[in-house]
Amino acid sequence: MFLECQNINFRYPKSAMDVFHGLSFQMKTPGFHALFGPSGVGKTSLARIIVGDINDYSGIVRSEGMKHLLYSYNLERLPDWSSVGKHLEKITPPSLRDRKNELIASFDMTQTMRLRFSQLSLGQQNRVNLIRYLLQDFQLLIMDESLANVDERTREKIILRIKDMFPDTYFLYISHNVIEVSKFCREILVFRGSQKSPQVITVNGRDHKLGQIVAKDRLEQTMLEIMHAS
Repeated sequence: MFLECQNINFRYPKSAMDVFHGLSFQMKTPGFHALFGPSGVGKTSLARIIVGDINDYSGIVRSEGMKHLLYSYNLERLPDWSSVGKHLEKITPPSLRDRKNELIASFDMTQTMRLRFSQLSLGQQNRVNLIRYLLQDFQLLIMDESLANVDERTREKIILRIKDMFPDTYFLYISHNVIEVSKFCREILVFRGSQKSPQVITVNGRDHKLGQIVAKDRLEQTMLEIMHAS
């Protein structure tokens, strides 16, 4: 199972500027990976190309062994006709009820299950949406700012739990937080803009897991590598 992009070229309709020009990379190991870079360099566009939401590009996208690719993003909404707990219960297969309960507890959402979606804070809404995706069948989940408006401590707890529960699954985490991607991600695709070659440079992250201690000097070294690659 692997993800590969070869010589991807893409620009928006009526635009004279390329978003991607010859973009290529490979990911051959499941785990928590990242797309990192400033706004406007194409992170979301690449995510939508990978999952098939954008088709007017040239090049090759291969997702060998991946039958279900999902894309979650910040500020998605759920129906407001019932509580979020009832909504999650309705969409959860019987075989995944234990997973649902574990995710709700790990995401600190137990006390919100009786509320409607509109009654939740933005961070709580994003957490419920992410739980919804994690209850589906998938081999790759792209998380496009999916934990925005969630406090740092809770984000760390959620990321560590996801990594522990889904060790053989691919995740692509889109974030502007250099400390976070350096600490938790296995491979970090650093976007540099279409005017630079190569357009993307891969940096190895610390891939921090539950129960581990991150060496501060190594984390700082990874952060420097990311900034130098930008």
